[in-house]
Amino acid sequence: MTRPDAKFPAKGSHRLRRSRAALPGQYYLLTTATFARAPVFQNAEIAQLVLAALRWLDQQGKIRLDAAVVMPDHVHCVAQLSVGSLAGVMQSFKRFSARQINQALQRTGPLWQAQYHDHALRRDEDHREVVRYCLHNPVRVGIVADFHDYPHWWCRWEV
Repeated sequence: MTRPDAKFPAKGSHRLRRSRAALPGQYYLLTTATFARAPVFQNAEIAQLVLAALRWLDQQGKIRLDAAVVMPDHVHCVAQLSVGSLAGVMQSFKRFSARQINQALQRTGPLWQAQYHDHALRRDEDHREVVRYCLHNPVRVGIVADFHDYPHWWCRWEV
């Protein structure tokens, strides 16, 4: 909802995505969280389903996935948009993964928060540094001392 005197929509508003362009060929750092930040991905099998869903998007030609890490209640990835819109890709990912995960857990209801965060990589940003930033999330929150010891990550290159 927008305040009458505000120039911008309120934080979390669905209008934040309106008029934002997502360009095929652009690289993004993407983050999305589970509904109510439930730690669904503490379950190793479920975390691997999330990684598989991201790889599915890559195999479908919707994105070029360079790196991903599945945290207990959210996911980070670095990907290049190949076709379509970023919103469409995120919707495909969430729908596909929710179906798989809800079936595996024999549950119903929402898995993902509706929103997601995207950061378009600028030309002056080092792509590999953004990938390292993504993969080091388990280190920054104190889960592991070395991200290589965390089981729920994937990278296109050897890191």
